[in-house]
Amino acid sequence: MVGFETFLEPSSTERKTGMAYDLPEGVDIRGKYDAEFAKILSRDALQFVADLQREFRNHIKYATECRKEAKMRYNNGSLPGFDPATKYIREREWVCAAVPPAVADRRVEITGPVERKMIINALNSGAKVFMADFEDALSPSWENLMRGQVNLRDAVNRTISFHDTARNRVYKLNDQTAKLFVRPRGWHLPESHIFIDGEPATGCLVDFGLYFFHNFKAFRRIQGEGFGPFFYLPKMEHSREAKIWNNVFERAERLAGIEKGSIRATVLIETLPAVFQMDEILYELRDHSVGLNCGRWDYIFSYVKTFQAHPDRLLPDRVLVGMTQHFMRSYSDLLIRTCHRRGVHAMGGMAAQIPIRDDPVANEAALELVRKDKLREVKAGHDGTWAAHPGLIPAIVEVFTNSMGNKVNQIHTVKREDAANLTEEDLLQRPRGVRSMDGLRLNTRVGIQYLAAWLTGTGSVPLYNLMEDAATAEISRVQNWQWLKYGVELDGDGLGVKVTRELFGRVVDEEMARIEKEVGQEKLKKGMYKEACKIFTRQCTTPILDDFLTLDAYNRIVIHHPKGSSSRL
Repeated sequence: MVGFETFLEPSSTERKTGMAYDLPEGVDIRGKYDAEFAKILSRDALQFVADLQREFRNHIKYATECRKEAKMRYNNGSLPGFDPATKYIREREWVCAAVPPAVADRRVEITGPVERKMIINALNSGAKVFMADFEDALSPSWENLMRGQVNLRDAVNRTISFHDTARNRVYKLNDQTAKLFVRPRGWHLPESHIFIDGEPATGCLVDFGLYFFHNFKAFRRIQGEGFGPFFYLPKMEHSREAKIWNNVFERAERLAGIEKGSIRATVLIETLPAVFQMDEILYELRDHSVGLNCGRWDYIFSYVKTFQAHPDRLLPDRVLVGMTQHFMRSYSDLLIRTCHRRGVHAMGGMAAQIPIRDDPVANEAALELVRKDKLREVKAGHDGTWAAHPGLIPAIVEVFTNSMGNKVNQIHTVKREDAANLTEEDLLQRPRGVRSMDGLRLNTRVGIQYLAAWLTGTGSVPLYNLMEDAATAEISRVQNWQWLKYGVELDGDGLGVKVTRELFGRVVDEEMARIEKEVGQEKLKKGMYKEACKIFTRQCTTPILDDFLTLDAYNRIVIHHPKGSSSRL
């Protein structure tokens, strides 16, 4: 492994190779060559990623196999629950490392893809943290991923700017900006443009490795006050996956020559199995943790996926599955209690609303819903929360500041010991509510439109005054699948109609016609709506539920450069 003293200066082995990347042994890049990308994909940076892949790929494969075994158990009737073998971790008194001063105050965080203008606007938004997303808000094309790394490098070094030619406006960073967190992809996603020893690289190791390699030193000096970089970690199902991340962090710190515990991460609790592993996840990451987050949209998706073989656990319309549902409120309360007991942040969920500029009355009604949701979170004990749009930030800051006063967080003041009595039954309670034709139609319309955007390179899409990403599209998909599989009766609108393939086929046709009317014939032809419709329909009607919508769709956006054009010369 190369020494990290080469990070900020080109190494002697990084030579000009014409229109090709300079690759270490065993690494093959099949993405298109770009001179700017070549600075990110330097020989030493790729060697670092390759070393991570080689050290941890078998651990990742084992964790993936364990997921499959757990899925089989749930499909055979078992329920997720607390692990008796790790009861001692849950019951023992211990705390995570102290929260770094740079991120003590996280009362509002904004999220979005690693697109250049978005990064500037988010860092300037007035939020305390910007989570730059390589995961649910990004379509992982080669261009998006590599351009995102370029953008983040420039953001960390404060050299980022963007000239909007349409508006003739130049965007630059303010003096005061949000703290930058980066969310790499989940363990399950490959990076099929980079092969290491003949197999696709693990997407999250590519995202983490390239970002860390190029930015750790500048980040610690400019943003982290001696700590960092900071990350969000998605899609975990078990503490063994947190242990892999902890080992990745320790290896990176060792090779960079920085103190153990410099890297800090917040874990999204967005799978149902993970809610029973929160203490264990924090324990594995205790030197590197700055808390947990209620990834509530993915959590709803995971509830359906976990119980896909349980016809007694059907969800009502997705708009009815909010934090007032007992199983959702229990999840939030236990997360707060767990985090504060261990000395770290308990982050609330996403406010997905976006401003309704042409209807002030509707806009104020939407803002009031946001205020009520955020007031519930801060009163429950959350230390901060998420927003999808800068327009929500002033209202959210006001709610949290009015409640918290001059405290930067509630870690030591709101303990929520009452949540210690929450049981497995509380966390698994069946959601209540009706299922309707409108719900089926909305799922179908949102799922197709989101997937069409994703296939054409956009991973975060405003639809019907909400910001939709892969998580909300997943809810649409698995809910349709569940209703179709079990032929549910739509009892919410008095029709009493059962969901069948024939009914769903008619709904798809009618919703495609509505989409055409909404977006226009020209956009429908130019976009990938028909392809998206085929993929979404197949995934809703397949006998066996696909684990992730994006895994199948990913194959449609991988473009391998002609062989030899990106190889080592």
